[in-house]
Amino acid sequence: MKTRKSYGIKRSIPALMLLALFQIGLLSAQSHSYSTDDSKIALEGYSPVSYIDDGKAQLGKKDYKSTFDGVTYYFINQAQKDRFEANPSKYKAQYGGWCAFAVSLGGKFQPDPQKFRIVNGKLYLFTKNPEGDFVEVWEKEGKEKHIMQADENWQTMDKFKS
Repeated sequence: MKTRKSYGIKRSIPALMLLALFQIGLLSAQSHSYSTDDSKIALEGYSPVSYIDDGKAQLGKKDYKSTFDGVTYYFINQAQKDRFEANPSKYKAQYGGWCAFAVSLGGKFQPDPQKFRIVNGKLYLFTKNPEGDFVEVWEKEGKEKHIMQADENWQTMDKFKS
């Protein structure tokens, strides 16, 4: 005799299996800790030096590129490229470039390179969300609290550690 509860569980097993396979596919497609597509271009081509040193999002140029940790970065000029190569860790986005707010909540969302904050010399990126501004929520609820929580969460996101 089948119970209503066991029928519901059996019905949801195929959906759970499909979800698990989808998640495994996502993890295997992401072979490193950075929020990039198959091109392995960091920050969608925006210069990390422009964020940190100039406080603005500027698209880099293919003529000025450098690879660090398997990811390619673009810069607006040779001077930026040289600064990056002298200290790449200074310019890396936090949490591999994933949305800082999402990581603080335990998730990974692709960021919008135009949505960012620099806190204590570190670059934090945010997702563009049509239903609300993640940056505003992050700041209103306390960026320090979210940074602390994201730092903690990032340690358990093994596949995505930098």
